[in-house]
Amino acid sequence: QVQLVESGGGLVQAGGSLRLSCAASGSIFSISFMGWFRQAPGKQRELVAGIFSGGSTNSADSVKGRFTISRDNAKNMVYLQMNSLKPEDTAVYYCNAIIRSDWRTSQNYWGQGTQVTVSS
Repeated sequence: QVQLVESGGGLVQAGGSLRLSCAASGSIFSISFMGWFRQAPGKQRELVAGIFSGGSTNSADSVKGRFTISRDNAKNMVYLQMNSLKPEDTAVYYCNAIIRSDWRTSQNYWGQGTQVTVSS
């Protein structure tokens, strides 16, 4: 079984910074993708940023220049450094990963979510 555990959410004032961390554990053969999604009340879950095993990244236009995703392949961890936070960044942030537990199949996993609240 695989688990994703997030940490680092909280309450911050507009303009502040937070760093989210996500650790993958369990039966892991390889991880092809790790990323962060967010869901605000009344809105659909959206991709914030993702990073592939080779290091290539993508991110939502709304966070470009403010958020940076990084990954530690040796520790099976992904991080999201969030700077210049805005009230509209308020949401539950979910860690996501595509993981192979053996060579045959990959599965999509989600963390439990961590709340990020940005006050104006």
